[in-house]
Amino acid sequence: MADFTTADRDALKKLIREIPDFPKKGILFYDITTLLKDKLGFARLIDALSETTSARDRPSARHGSRGFIFGPLWPTV
Repeated sequence: MADFTTADRDALKKLIREIPDFPKKGILFYDITTLLKDKLGFARLIDALSETTSARDRPSARHGSRGFIFGPLWPTV
């Protein structure tokens, strides 16, 4: 697959909804469910993760729910 570009990164960022003042005033919450619902965007994210990371970069339990969602996508070797 082609290298992950700045344009790819920007396209993925547009798929993430920003919710200001949630859960309290002054916090900007990034809602990734909009990215997860986009089939092509999510597929491109998986490609980008596999291109830019290795097994050594695998998320640990301390990454919480996002680590739970994305952890299985990392290479195992």
